[in-house]
Amino acid sequence: MSRTARHLTRSPLIRRRLGVGAAAVALAVALAACSAGGSAESTGDADGGGAATSELTVWADAKRVAALGDLAAAWGEENGVSVTFEEISEDLQTNFVTASQAGTAPDVVIGAHDWIGNLVQNGVIAPVNLADPDAFDPVAVEAVTFDGQPYGVPYAVENLALFRDVSKAPDAPATVEEMVAVGQAAIAEGVATEAAILPVGQNGEVYHMNPLVTSTGGGIFGTTADGDWDPDNVIVDSAETNDAMTRVQGMAETGQNVFKRSIGPENAIATFTSGASPFLISGPWALTDIRNAGIDYAISPIPGWEGAGPARPFVGVQVFYVAAQDENQALAQEFATAFGSLESTQIALYEAEPRPPALLAAREAVAADDPDLAAFAEAGAGGQPLPSIPQMAAVWDPLGKAEAAIVGGADVASTLSAAAEAIRTAIG
Repeated sequence: MSRTARHLTRSPLIRRRLGVGAAAVALAVALAACSAGGSAESTGDADGGGAATSELTVWADAKRVAALGDLAAAWGEENGVSVTFEEISEDLQTNFVTASQAGTAPDVVIGAHDWIGNLVQNGVIAPVNLADPDAFDPVAVEAVTFDGQPYGVPYAVENLALFRDVSKAPDAPATVEEMVAVGQAAIAEGVATEAAILPVGQNGEVYHMNPLVTSTGGGIFGTTADGDWDPDNVIVDSAETNDAMTRVQGMAETGQNVFKRSIGPENAIATFTSGASPFLISGPWALTDIRNAGIDYAISPIPGWEGAGPARPFVGVQVFYVAAQDENQALAQEFATAFGSLESTQIALYEAEPRPPALLAAREAVAADDPDLAAFAEAGAGGQPLPSIPQMAAVWDPLGKAEAAIVGGADVASTLSAAAEAIRTAIG
């Protein structure tokens, strides 16, 4: 057994899952051979005793390919399968849909959960069987569920939180107003130039603005009686959303000049790591830069508005998907559900990019060495899964531009009304 394979099977839980997986893969290989007219027939044992003649192709971005290549090869060695990773650096979702329609798709693709609606609508992914849904973060399971069925294996969860420079803000603020007051005091003391950093940019940032909008009960879509997002109920121009954006404007360029279009995703983290502000609203992707800057930082939930409810950030989930039009689907299903659910797989992905694992056992394993993990989990505890319905594609551009315009001083009510109408028209 290779060194990587030994690492893959280091814990009793993982060894037990691999043992079960080998038997299941043997069946999947046989099914793949039948569906391919016998062309996938194995010349060796299902547990890796001979040459692997069954093949799987996985598409992912560069970080995922680097993190999983050796582990997947070891899993393949154990199970008599050759697993090939192909790096798709740009437009992964679009390329996957196009390849699926052309009959050249990979067996498995790794991507974000908010692709699900579009991928299901195009008929390019298949439902999966999560053998033990309770082993995963329930928000992650909810996020990968579409029309009552899970459409992928979740491996990571991410959400926004509030970073603060402890030297400038020792305590977590209870409200947005308190956050701004502390930041303004830091400016008055000469230790900051920005009261708080919220990425807005010239075209808006719906994702980053959402926690402040949801605090007043605003949002994008209402929900059905079953709790699903309802694209027929656009609430972008609701009284609650107007309330939130009016408050935002009061702290924006024509008000207290805290939130501004000159700060966007491209410079928000760097502005914080330069020491310019006590506060930054961002996600776990900011951790590496903040740690490297040597800032004494803390992480807490994003505060809500005074007199309103808690801020509710979107929760994003990263997923293993199985291609629908695939002669290797039984084998692809086994790879996604068995390999994707391994503790070692999810830990490797966490180490490549520090986002909390969706598998609770993996999360517990890394939490002891990473207190930030628990802080992010707390910040996302009341979050909303990012809508994965295909109608969400009609939201980003008009709502983002509307929010940026409001930050710049545009009339709140008429701007939100126009954005809502544009969204409704696009949805049809």
